[in-house]
Amino acid sequence: MTATSHAAARARVRTGGPKTDGPKVLEHLLGWTLVIVLAMFVTQAGLM
Repeated sequence: MTATSHAAARARVRTGGPKTDGPKVLEHLLGWTLVIVLAMFVTQAGLM
């Protein structure tokens, strides 16, 4: 693999990551909200 093809392959592999995502606080808040709502549903349905 030559230097240019290696750089092109590395550019293709890059798909984003944590630094390109939105605010982590909002993501964590929405995740915990989902967990709480699911727990409430399980409790109300009598599954636990």
